[in-house]
Amino acid sequence: MPVIRAAEAQVHEMHNARFTSYIRPATGSTELCVWQTGIDPGTVGVGHKILREEAFVVIKGAVTLHIDGEASALEPGDAAIAPAGSTISLDNTGSEPAALVVTVPAGFAAELPDGTRLTPPWAS
Repeated sequence: MPVIRAAEAQVHEMHNARFTSYIRPATGSTELCVWQTGIDPGTVGVGHKILREEAFVVIKGAVTLHIDGEASALEPGDAAIAPAGSTISLDNTGSEPAALVVTVPAGFAAELPDGTRLTPPWAS
């Protein structure tokens, strides 16, 4: 049984956010990816198109999730699903750090505003 200890989780940084990678193909999963996203206060997220479905659960702080231009304020315990093909971004305009648990199917990829396709290392 693959177990990923907190001390072994890899941390990546991109667009003013930290991605702590736990479950992904590189750690033994064949179907799922799970990571924690940390967003500092005052951060406005970078919009990007997701090519697979993505689910979010806020565990700390508050964020605004934008899906195809529609904004939703999320607080601890709130969850949201962004459909494949949507354009998303996450903002933390509050004064406290925010943290979310995020899950996607293996094979997840996104397209950045400049058209660059990215398979993020925290999901591969």
